[in-house]
Amino acid sequence: MLSVKILGPGCSKCRTLEAKVRDLISKHNIQAEITKVEDIQEMIGYGIMMTPTLVVNEKVKSYGTIPKDEQIISWLKEG
Repeated sequence: MLSVKILGPGCSKCRTLEAKVRDLISKHNIQAEITKVEDIQEMIGYGIMMTPTLVVNEKVKSYGTIPKDEQIISWLKEG
């Protein structure tokens, strides 16, 4: 199963990215476990300095922005 993490303190962009990822996973019937990470120390462990951050299978795919749907789907399908 795919591991998907949204890193962010709960700002509006973080909530938007989380909602978008959940929606895309549902629409495309992708089997994934989604985790919202709000702990600053855990976020620092990923080496990021900006949020929101999207992590797929422990690989940082984007940070500081909300990627386009097509890009998110591509990352989710490649695992």
